[in-house]
Amino acid sequence: MSVLRVGNASGFYGDRFDALREMLTGGDLDVLTGDYLAELTMLILARDRLKDPSGGYARTFLRQLEECLGLAHERGVRIVTNAGGLNPAGLADAVRKLAERLGIPVRVAHVEGDDLTASHPGSLAAHAYLGGFGIAACLRAGADLVVTGRVTDAALVTGPAAAHFGWRPDDHDRLAGAVVAGHVLECGAQATGGNYAFFRDGDVRRPGFPFAEIHADGTCVLTKHPGTGGFVDVGTVTAQLLYETAGARYAGPDVTARLDTVRLTQEGSDRVRIEGVRGEAPPPVLKVGVNRLGGFRNEVVFVLTGLDVEAKAALVREQMAGALAPSPPAEVRWELVRTDRADAPTEETASALLRLVVRDPDQHAVGRPLTAAAVELALASYPGFHVLAPPGKGAPYGVFEDAYVPREAVDHVAVLPDGRRTAVAPARHARALEPVAPPPLPDPLPPGPVRPAPLGLVAGARSGDKGGNANVGVWARTDDAWRWLAHTLTTDTFRRLLPETAGLRVVRHDLPNLRALNFVVEGILGAGAAARHRFDPQAKALGEWLRSRRLDIPEALL
Repeated sequence: MSVLRVGNASGFYGDRFDALREMLTGGDLDVLTGDYLAELTMLILARDRLKDPSGGYARTFLRQLEECLGLAHERGVRIVTNAGGLNPAGLADAVRKLAERLGIPVRVAHVEGDDLTASHPGSLAAHAYLGGFGIAACLRAGADLVVTGRVTDAALVTGPAAAHFGWRPDDHDRLAGAVVAGHVLECGAQATGGNYAFFRDGDVRRPGFPFAEIHADGTCVLTKHPGTGGFVDVGTVTAQLLYETAGARYAGPDVTARLDTVRLTQEGSDRVRIEGVRGEAPPPVLKVGVNRLGGFRNEVVFVLTGLDVEAKAALVREQMAGALAPSPPAEVRWELVRTDRADAPTEETASALLRLVVRDPDQHAVGRPLTAAAVELALASYPGFHVLAPPGKGAPYGVFEDAYVPREAVDHVAVLPDGRRTAVAPARHARALEPVAPPPLPDPLPPGPVRPAPLGLVAGARSGDKGGNANVGVWARTDDAWRWLAHTLTTDTFRRLLPETAGLRVVRHDLPNLRALNFVVEGILGAGAAARHRFDPQAKALGEWLRSRRLDIPEALL
């Protein structure tokens, strides 16, 4: 059968608004996807739904569609999106009303069954990650536009591919190829040079969005429309493959993709072939993302300028101790951020930041009595006293947790364009999988002269969050650099380079086909991104911190 061209026009809720139009007008596509649902987004939509029960979906998508629905219809491009969030039926109805108002004949379908909030008391939102076969059922029934709630990001690609090529649930290798394609596409411009360690390799001022040319055997070519910004090469694709993954197995509801089998080849300018992907049966359970209210959070940032920064920080901490002592919040964190420099040419560069962050289940414990104590120091503390913003009363924060349920406990339903409801049978799952044997490492580089240098001179990295854990993917761009990296960047070395991880469990996974290592740092993000446990709550820059650290690197690589 013909090649299926699947593009992406959104990597998160808030991505570039005009990407939908750019992808529809920039070249030929068969399907255009949009991913709007990060873990944090589900909490945001849950809070929206508390205010308006008819909401709970990504309203931005509707505004984009108002401009582009006619274009998609004219060009015969089907649209598949998880913008339905917590209310896919509500968004599907809104799309029908929009199409009727615009006079565009569009067949709209949606997928539901992911909402398990009722079975998780105390949660704001609990949603199972569904696979792509509900989407496939909608497309096979003639849908022009399919709205889903919480499906896996890759399901936005496995569904259209399964519908187009007639794949069955046991076509594991083909589905695994589509999962890998979907994982590369899901974050939009991250595959075309956005957030890329070696961003100076091309013009990334306005990266275009990617699309995949998917073949019937599950192989694909990752590329972008001609004339759009950014670039696609083996490095940009490798970086995205490592993003928010862990070991050799990338398990999902449709299939378990073996990332250790992926082979990447530069096929031409802005074209990377992805092949060799093997698949295994999916696990017997579905992941459920559970969002709940974790408590209340407040923050005061004191600005310390000029001389005696450490002494000024000690003074204000001692003065605030009285306000914190009678009934201390459940969590109190002080962090001195040394952004100052000696003999600075501007006041801002002469200043450091002292952050006080407090959390507690009770809003009063982190509220105005505490922050008023900070304000009362205005004329009675260190010289140059001021804060970045007026202290507030404390804001609620969310907590994300993983749960797992048997596949049979989830009613995966495709609601077809004519309103018929069809159940999607759970895929046959694996009873048990043999452990993946550790892959052989290359021979180490022969001894030679070394000198201290930043790791990033010879290795790229990309990092991200999964609940309370962070992952850091690190890859080498040459075979010799890989020979050195594989033997040098052990978990002990990783902890030494990133002291914040010293007391945490760090697991290393080896992916020789990609010349890559993937590190999972357990618990570094506390209760997840919404809890804002760290300065970088989603671990987006953890990899760049690692690349900036110095270690002895062979001069032959430099």
